[in-house]
Amino acid sequence: MPAAALTDRFPELGADELIASLVPPPRFGEARFSTYLPNPDEPSQAAAVEACSAFASRIGAAKAKKSRLRSLFGGGAAIPDGPMGLYLDGGFGVGKTHLLASTWHETPGPKAYGTFVELTHLVGALGFANAVSRLSEHRLLAIDEFELDDPGDTTLVSRLLQELTDAGVYVAATSNTLPDKLGEGRFAAEDFLREIQALSRRFGVVRVDGPDYRHRGLPDAPPPVSDDELEASAAAHEGSTVDDFGALTAHLGKLHPSRYGKLLDGVRRVHLKHVTPVPDQMVGLRLVALADRLYDRAIPVVVSGIPLPELFGEEMLNGGYRKKYLRAISRLTALARDAVTVPPAAR
Repeated sequence: MPAAALTDRFPELGADELIASLVPPPRFGEARFSTYLPNPDEPSQAAAVEACSAFASRIGAAKAKKSRLRSLFGGGAAIPDGPMGLYLDGGFGVGKTHLLASTWHETPGPKAYGTFVELTHLVGALGFANAVSRLSEHRLLAIDEFELDDPGDTTLVSRLLQELTDAGVYVAATSNTLPDKLGEGRFAAEDFLREIQALSRRFGVVRVDGPDYRHRGLPDAPPPVSDDELEASAAAHEGSTVDDFGALTAHLGKLHPSRYGKLLDGVRRVHLKHVTPVPDQMVGLRLVALADRLYDRAIPVVVSGIPLPELFGEEMLNGGYRKKYLRAISRLTALARDAVTVPPAAR
């Protein structure tokens, strides 16, 4: 029986399902501050653990304070004793997502966790007022991969976070770009400087420095396999999918990136045949989103065609999305390495 194909799947997400899915992905379901291992050569990492832990404690204290005030006077948002936002800034592979998920786990509920693209899709699906109403019920909104890739997102997110923080919702976010630099190299950020500055004022910035932990002391990505080896791998591993790379990237264009996670439900290993260099930015950004969801779910990847480090051309790697493309290569490399070391599942 041939392996399943991702291109045969057309996942849908309802509004209630979108809200219910706002939790850390499987890779970070057990992430805690105690399981984060700071690099001893990078003191900012240990400092970031302390800052995130203090932020979570402050949310808990604000919740208790709000409860006491409500019992005395009724209503009222949380009274902040510092910025309502925490912003983890640093390169890829330094553990920012682990720290974000740990902050979420440490914070009392109700709380929500999602990627930036999932958040913007949620607003589109629910409508702005309904999204604000639903998210205002939470104590914490954690946003991974915070990026502003177009002016519409800038205005939307600025309004959203203003409404939420005014309602007493704390916000924690990760990004590879400082909040007052968001959008640079992608669109005319200076035209939206007021919105970007308004966002940055709501966050206390915590820097997380260091090299990419996924590749410290480890070999490079395994070389591409032959088509026959790829098919043999799919046959040997339960829950495998096999897709032509070009067909899959075309299929991704028919789905909103917020559906990519559900696209991978039940998948245990992904096989991509005839991988070629990414032709343009649109395909590149879709592939970045897919790589993030694969990594979130720790799904090994096997490829034939070109080596993974050659996915994005020099022009793309020197452009405004450089950090996203490098993160995708880093994560796909780790998943390709997993495919070599993870044994076949018992049948």
